[in-house]
Amino acid sequence: MPNSQHPAPPLGAEVPNWTPPPAPVKRLMTGQFCTLEPADPERHAADLFAAHSLDVGGDGWTYLPYGPFAAAQRYRDWMQAQCTGDDPLFFAIIDHATDKAVGLASYLRITPAAGSIEIGHLSFSPLLQRRRAATEALYLLMRAAFTLGYRRLEWKCNALNAASRQAAIRLGFAFEGVFRQAAVVKGRNRDTAWFSIIDSEWPALDAAFTHWLAPENFDENGQQREHLSVLTAAALHRTSVAQAE
Repeated sequence: MPNSQHPAPPLGAEVPNWTPPPAPVKRLMTGQFCTLEPADPERHAADLFAAHSLDVGGDGWTYLPYGPFAAAQRYRDWMQAQCTGDDPLFFAIIDHATDKAVGLASYLRITPAAGSIEIGHLSFSPLLQRRRAATEALYLLMRAAFTLGYRRLEWKCNALNAASRQAAIRLGFAFEGVFRQAAVVKGRNRDTAWFSIIDSEWPALDAAFTHWLAPENFDENGQQREHLSVLTAAALHRTSVAQAE
């Protein structure tokens, strides 16, 4: 029995009425600019290969453990082998303007017992990069995860991948540190940078995304009036202040 000489060890906060969330399922997720469809090599491989072929230097594959692919059939075979399971759970990103697949994204390391899920395997072709549809696709995945009841959403990347690290911060993920020598990828060492969003932060971040994606946030030339990074930083600050009060 703990007493003044032997105080009880510190414990984490109680999680009342905790029930593990269900695993995400293969379903459509539709936004203003894109729809996420469960990845299907028959339906999506040709369009995805064509879209990625616009990346002549193959820069988009630099930090992924696969690619680039020299031929359409090789890409389709890879999709068939890797993109049709439940974890990772891959989605093709369909551009509403063309009704063609222009990128892939997935859930992975899906751990309902811990309430933890990760977004990764992002391969955005030049037809998707730096477009509202790219941000919206990630928002749809983020929103669906928290709607299911997950309490932790993870983002991991090669610690040398500056673009991915900047994207994580822009989206509202908090940097948690670097796992040194976490993997060997394409014959090279990979240190992995970890980021996360937790459920208490999501309502304010959700509002920030909704504000950013609203038509009135863009001028007649499609230029954003308010930057998402500013909105998400402000949302996280408000959440931190509210939790401290």
